[in-house]
Amino acid sequence: MNIVVLIKQVPDTYSERKLKDSDGTLDREATDAVLDEINERAVEAALQLKEAQGGEVTVLTMGPDGATDAIRKALSMGADKAVHLSDEALAGSCAVQTARALAKAIGTVEGGFDLVVAGNEASDGRSSAVPAMVADVLGLPALTHAREITVDGSSITVKRETDDGVTTLTAELPAVVSVGEKINEPRYPSFKGIMAAKKKPVAAITIADAGIEASEVGLANALTTVTSASPKPPKSAGEKIEDEGDGGAKVAAYLVGQKLI
Repeated sequence: MNIVVLIKQVPDTYSERKLKDSDGTLDREATDAVLDEINERAVEAALQLKEAQGGEVTVLTMGPDGATDAIRKALSMGADKAVHLSDEALAGSCAVQTARALAKAIGTVEGGFDLVVAGNEASDGRSSAVPAMVADVLGLPALTHAREITVDGSSITVKRETDDGVTTLTAELPAVVSVGEKINEPRYPSFKGIMAAKKKPVAAITIADAGIEASEVGLANALTTVTSASPKPPKSAGEKIEDEGDGGAKVAAYLVGQKLI
């Protein structure tokens, strides 16, 4: 089974993130860059499938030159090879442009693919739409919010968990699966894995290599625009309720006032 895992380098989620004043895009230089945590779980899910089914795991990212650090992290976990779509023309691309570009980059993976795995959403965008849009562009089934994945021959089954409950989805391969935080606990790269990652192949491609026109990507051609932004307000102290025998009623009144009940 040949599996492609979509990964992304993002600003550290434990740091303060901000937008650039000039164009409203995320300021990626303001904080340390890391492999998105949900992508580590996506890589782990792919590695577990490879261990059970055999095959090869390719990680694919779209990002600047510095995204090689995220690639090496995924390779050190056990992925076999990588594709890095990097081009200045991609800067500021919206979710739709990103999905279209990723779909074309997937088409460059040597040996083809049986399955595409991604995280439900990137921590720097939170659109939760790119995996499903990639599936739509590729004309493949989209099995989203997976907490468990099973492959039997040419059939894939996932347990999908959302706020509405857990459902079971089944499709024929090839397909696109996005995973949630409950899918697994990602492995830590071993020293051997870290050293081996340095020798694993990374195919660096441009938009021209992927068959992407410059007019299809980039901030100037994006379908969405940031019109305004403001820093999040500082945390304020909560409301304290003194219990004088009527604490329950006061709490209930507060919740009603907040329209929570």
